[in-house]
Amino acid sequence: MDEWIAGLSEGASIGVVILVAVLLGVRHATDPDHIAAVSTLVAAGRERATGAAARLGLWWGLGHAVTLVVFGIPILVAERYLPENVQRGAESAVAALIVFLGVRLLVRWRHGAFERLGAESDDHAHPVRTSHGAFGIGLVHGMGGSAGVGVLLLAAIPSRDVAIAALLVLALFTAVSMTLVTTGFGAVLGANGTRGAVAAVAPGLGVASLAFGLWYAAAAWSLAPYPF
Repeated sequence: MDEWIAGLSEGASIGVVILVAVLLGVRHATDPDHIAAVSTLVAAGRERATGAAARLGLWWGLGHAVTLVVFGIPILVAERYLPENVQRGAESAVAALIVFLGVRLLVRWRHGAFERLGAESDDHAHPVRTSHGAFGIGLVHGMGGSAGVGVLLLAAIPSRDVAIAALLVLALFTAVSMTLVTTGFGAVLGANGTRGAVAAVAPGLGVASLAFGLWYAAAAWSLAPYPF
């Protein structure tokens, strides 16, 4: 889908190129690795308010955007892709992060954190994920796929200046859409009718995240297929 979206900008005006960058940013937030990370990021916290989830999503998206720009601009300026081993290392770091979030969720579930949650009010809940922590997770997560985004922009946009502007727009709207996705998860998990269900789905969510992270690492080293 990324290739199709990026292809829309071939021979188009600057306005269309920027619109394509917006679409790429919005779609980028729905990658399976992003969904796996954001679901465990929100579920592992004790704050269930939608606003708290939005705050985490914003900082997570900003961290992702910073790394995306830091990795992407040198690719656009030098017109060279990241070395394969560097890209594989970055993808492995993302996989390790997803595994960590899954394991952390399982540990909190095992210690009964979600049973206690049902008996606590929002006014007495204490955050377990800080804005700085979410920003750091975003920084690591932004390393994965950055080279692929740069390749798409280079292939579709002949002007270097326009390509850099499009990358900045892409990074911005990736952060915006990640905030919206995280807010949506927070709203679902924070609803009164679903609070009791969090304890039931937490182990499955943690195991799924753990399994996906291990598979993602294997795919990064060409030991497993990655069809997305």
